[in-house]
Amino acid sequence: MKVIEGKLTFYISALLYLLFNLRVGADAFSTFKATLWQIAQTAPYVAGVTYVVIIFLQYMAGGNTIPWDRRLRLFFAVGIIAGLIYGIYEYAGVGLGVQ
Repeated sequence: MKVIEGKLTFYISALLYLLFNLRVGADAFSTFKATLWQIAQTAPYVAGVTYVVIIFLQYMAGGNTIPWDRRLRLFFAVGIIAGLIYGIYEYAGVGLGVQ
């Protein structure tokens, strides 16, 4: 039961990551394209911050490595936060040049 719960929460984290980085367009293709562009723009920063957090956690754990599923969960968590902040920034009209 623990294995199923762990996989379920992992997939929910991935789904939330996609949801928070979702950018709605006029049709399905433009939505897909805008969402892919959003992920492509933020993924390097999210990966960098996640890398620093993982290095810090491994240092604090005495050099023990963190499993890959936990690393991806951290990536999803940082990505959700970044997607939320960037989405608020975009939808507030700051990044669009609206006057």
